[in-house]
Amino acid sequence: MVDTADQPGFEQMRPGVKSPAKETLLSPKFYTTDFDEMARMDISPNEEELRAILEELRADYNQKHFIRDEEFNQSWEDLDEETQRIIVGFLERSCTAEFSGFLLYKELGRRLKHSNPLLAECFTLMSRDEARHSGFLNKAMSDFNMSLDLGFLTQNKKYTFFKPKFVFYATYLSEKIGYWRYITIYRHLQENPEKRIYPLFRFFKNWCQDENRHGDFFDAMMKSQPHLVSGLRGRLWCRFFLLAVFGVMYVRDLQEPGIYEAIGLNTRNYDRYVIKKTNETAGRVFPVTLDVENPQFFERLEVCVNNNKKLSAIANSNTPKFLQLFRKLPLRISNGWQFLRLYLMKPNEAAAQQGVVH
Repeated sequence: MVDTADQPGFEQMRPGVKSPAKETLLSPKFYTTDFDEMARMDISPNEEELRAILEELRADYNQKHFIRDEEFNQSWEDLDEETQRIIVGFLERSCTAEFSGFLLYKELGRRLKHSNPLLAECFTLMSRDEARHSGFLNKAMSDFNMSLDLGFLTQNKKYTFFKPKFVFYATYLSEKIGYWRYITIYRHLQENPEKRIYPLFRFFKNWCQDENRHGDFFDAMMKSQPHLVSGLRGRLWCRFFLLAVFGVMYVRDLQEPGIYEAIGLNTRNYDRYVIKKTNETAGRVFPVTLDVENPQFFERLEVCVNNNKKLSAIANSNTPKFLQLFRKLPLRISNGWQFLRLYLMKPNEAAAQQGVVH
């Protein structure tokens, strides 16, 4: 078994407990919001759909899904150290992201209990799902002699404030992109079972349905607040969050492609497919989608990928900090320029889209 204490980025808080990864612009965030504003929302314009989604959540289709089976009861020493390090890094990022959702949904469920019981129960049930996901991932880390102290993360990780409407945009896209990420990996490994290096990936078929249901909830919430997905302001925010979510995912994955390459995927092709499918899905609720078929879309993201690699190299160099700032400045300006040009690209009208085949 790899001695994770000696691996880069695997510093330990105490034996067997990994120190949280250094926070960057690309790392998973913890969020809080204006709970009073959320409590005042009138959901009556789409209450029927929200009640239908609540019944779906109550059904708890995955109640018995996240149970470790005999395939986990083995040593993973046959995997080389680099592969083990890649798996642990993937598990940490995924666990942190799922746990972030759990904390936000749990607090929303608690805060809305008296003012809006329907929403409160939806959030509480979604927090149940996210708790299962994060717990399953954290248990998987223990197969590699490592785990996360989730209580420590709760108390010590920086929280980012998002207004409720921003929570809706960002979380809707996060859940839907999660669906496409998981189902794409699952389908790939069904076709290439020899590439399934760890049993966790077998669980992705049912897992992604949780992501899909959560995304449907936020879809219904935005439809209950039609001003969020209509008018000039709504169109501009939808474009912004589509670009932000797609851009962060693409740059992050191309910076850390190890897990995808390890299971036989081409990271660029995988990310481009997931982005295109999520963009198509978003057309069910967003009034516009991004023109991801325009060759300039991914060309400009590739510039950001290369800039980010240079930024990382500068940050990890022995160059004095004040000189690092000067060397990073033109790269950051370039990234900002690329994202501005991407944002100003003519979007696709999406209001007429009636559905997406999964």
